[in-house]
Amino acid sequence: EMTERESSRSRPEGAYDVFLSFKGEDTRKMFTEYLYAILDQAGIHTFRDDDELPRGAEIPDHLLRAIQESKISIVVFSKGYASSIWCLNELVEILKCKKKTGQIVIRIFYDIGPLDVRKQTGSFAEAFDKHEERFEKKLVKEWRKALEEAGNLSGWNLEDMANG
Repeated sequence: EMTERESSRSRPEGAYDVFLSFKGEDTRKMFTEYLYAILDQAGIHTFRDDDELPRGAEIPDHLLRAIQESKISIVVFSKGYASSIWCLNELVEILKCKKKTGQIVIRIFYDIGPLDVRKQTGSFAEAFDKHEERFEKKLVKEWRKALEEAGNLSGWNLEDMANG
C-alpha cells in the first residue's frame, strides 16, 4: 500500500488531470465554460488558459508544463481554432505527449466537422492561407500534420448530437 506522499511523488506537484485546449473567443462563454464547470464539480483538476492578452507564437513554460503533466488533453476544435498559432502549438505539444507518455487525447468538434480539421478545409483553409504568408514552411507543415493526426483520432462531433 503506497502512502499518499509516495504516490504523489510519481506525479509532479500541481499536475493536472485535464488540459483544455480551445480558442477562447469561439467557445469560452458557452461550451468551454460549461465543460470546465462540469469537470470542476466532478473534482477533476483542469487547466484552462484564461489569458486573453494577444500573444506571440512561443508557448510559455508554465503552459508547456501543464500539458506535459496532464493525464488527459481535451481539444475543442472550433471554426477559429486554426487561426490561433497558440492553439496549433498547444496541439503539437499535446500530440508529442500522446506519443511519449501515452496521454489520452479527447477531441470535441464544436461548430466544425472532423474533415475541416483533418484536411484543413473551410475556415481552417483560410487560416492556413494567412499562416503560409507569415510563417516558415517547416512550422506550417508541422501544424498541418498535427491537425491531420488529431482529425483522425476518435472523438465527439457535437454536430452529430441533438442539441450538443
